[in-house]
Amino acid sequence: MSKSGANLPTGPQKMTPSEAFVETMVANKVKDIFGIMGSAFMDAMDIFAPAGIRLIPVVHEQGAAHMADGYARVSGSHGVVIGQNGPGISNCVTAIAAAYWAHSPVVIITPETGTMGMGLGGFQEANQLPMFEEFTKYQGHVNNPKRMAEFTGRCFDRALSEMGPTQLNIPRDYFYGEIEVEIPQPNRLDRGPGGEKSLDEAAELLANAKFPVIISGGGVVMGDAVEECKAFAERLGAPVVNSYLHNDSFPASHPLWCGPLGYQGSKAAMKLISQADVVVALGSRLGPFGTLPQHGMDYWPKNAKIIQIDADNKMLGLVKKISVGICGDAKAAAVALTKRLEGKKLACDETKADRAKTIASEKAAWEKELDEWTHEKDPFSLDMIEEQKKEVTPTGGHYLHPRQVLRELEKAMPADVMVSTDIGNINSVANSYLRFEKPRSFFAPMSFGNCGYALPTIIGAKAAAPNRPAIAYAGDGAWAMSMVEILTAVRHDIPVTAVVFHNRQWGAEKKNQVDFYNRRFVAGELESPSFAGIAQSMGAEGIVVDQLDQVGPALKKAVEMQMKEGKTCVIEIMCTRELGDPFRRDALSKPVRFLDKYKDYV
Repeated sequence: MSKSGANLPTGPQKMTPSEAFVETMVANKVKDIFGIMGSAFMDAMDIFAPAGIRLIPVVHEQGAAHMADGYARVSGSHGVVIGQNGPGISNCVTAIAAAYWAHSPVVIITPETGTMGMGLGGFQEANQLPMFEEFTKYQGHVNNPKRMAEFTGRCFDRALSEMGPTQLNIPRDYFYGEIEVEIPQPNRLDRGPGGEKSLDEAAELLANAKFPVIISGGGVVMGDAVEECKAFAERLGAPVVNSYLHNDSFPASHPLWCGPLGYQGSKAAMKLISQADVVVALGSRLGPFGTLPQHGMDYWPKNAKIIQIDADNKMLGLVKKISVGICGDAKAAAVALTKRLEGKKLACDETKADRAKTIASEKAAWEKELDEWTHEKDPFSLDMIEEQKKEVTPTGGHYLHPRQVLRELEKAMPADVMVSTDIGNINSVANSYLRFEKPRSFFAPMSFGNCGYALPTIIGAKAAAPNRPAIAYAGDGAWAMSMVEILTAVRHDIPVTAVVFHNRQWGAEKKNQVDFYNRRFVAGELESPSFAGIAQSMGAEGIVVDQLDQVGPALKKAVEMQMKEGKTCVIEIMCTRELGDPFRRDALSKPVRFLDKYKDYV
């Protein structure tokens, strides 16, 4: 452990628990907290400003927790969320679950009913620890006002050491009183590369590998290990594939980059990893959803030796059978393995040039396929395309093919961009088109897969990195869950750009009704007024796009407004009702009916 933090007075001092709470956050360099004000923590909130802490009021507490997630993922430090006891806190559960699966060091502060009223069923009373038990790495409950600084400090320490959300639960009457306390200095874990024996075993496997492949995972981003991953890959001449929804874990311009695995990922990445005799999962838990068959390919190499490197030992071998497990930091492990391979003759050295040609060829083939893949070709999508040829948009234009739109957005992306994507059909197809040059640039709800994620998360990211362009992608269903946070962006001068794909349907689930339920659509259709118009009513800019050649210019204009004028803008893109592949073909079964009244529903 190393000590770091502000230059604080040492030794015990007399203060209130509110002061101890706030001063411990100061020691942890907290500058921004997202939430909605409440009486439960008002005594502490009263001194946020003189402590240098900004409380950013949101519209809904779920948005606040998503903002804290985005803030943490960009900054690499804590994101902090707070709310009123009871309903304010319960509103955060979904977003904390998303942060948990993204390994975000979010600290959720949960003021609680006072100790003298607990158990009596009073106003806004709730047992708040069980709500978050599954989705936190640590739960600190202040059981005595004298321990306020201790539990606060521990929650901040554990969020970073275990890379995940922690909960600080504080009975509301414990903010008051007089205590003698020393503000704890932050403890920061100094991570190592893993055990010498496992590193040696991994190096031996790699020395004999003929077609090694590296999976660059979220641990590469969190460990600031991209340069070390590059050096490691270059020594091996190994193709590098991104783990699912970690498209920012390796620069897309690098010759060894091959794109993401998983749903709607890169065929080049999948074809290359299928040839591997040794796979190095660098900073990846190898989550099941990120290695499922896709594009009709069951690409996971069945006979390859797997070296898995993860800072959490519980992840090693959990999902995939492994040959070597290394409990270590992605950066340190990559350095240690590269050093072990220095000066050695490797089995893969002789084939480096041939493998480079194979990598380039597979990537070129995939790019050509994407260029030519202008629309979906399944029967339902073709029917929708034909039907919508006869329609015009409310502004007199045309409904656009989502894949063409995504390709145009990709071309128009600014340098140093940050992108968040919601869950849904078009957003998932976007996985094929989102490429990045630097880490901490791509944010998605990961395996929790909740709607309403993209906008608040990108607002939090923008608050942490105000000089970077910030863009959110959302479908019309998911967008409606969180679009009110446009008010937060406008009210508090946190300008972002949102791209809303308006196809008037819950696309991901509707695809299941196409594939399994004979196009019997129940609750899948969405009719909405103009989202650009709604944005304008909230004080933002709005642009409706219904011509393909408007897509790139609209994004560039919106980003320019964001960066030069401090304006939030919603780009509403009118899309056809065609649908990409389903999330999982193994998730549903063909329906069977035994009762006569349902016999036609098969």
